[in-house]
Amino acid sequence: MSKIEFSAEQKAALCQQLKTYVAEELDHEIGQFESEFLLDFITERIGPHFYNKGVSDAGAVVASRFEDITHALYEIEAAV
Repeated sequence: MSKIEFSAEQKAALCQQLKTYVAEELDHEIGQFESEFLLDFITERIGPHFYNKGVSDAGAVVASRFEDITHALYEIEAAV
């Protein structure tokens, strides 16, 4: 798996979302440094689990579509 990275704009937006969430849900204010630290933790430790789940789900969709294609090819195969 390649390293999960965000552009500066994406990182700023995600940090702002974390700051808002912590303020609204936990009634605690965090600064930019804390939000970046939290984002880095989530990205490095939790992100790969979400990434792998996405890859697994995509693989299941591709496998299902491949089954459909195989079935369609069998249907149009000429009888010998």
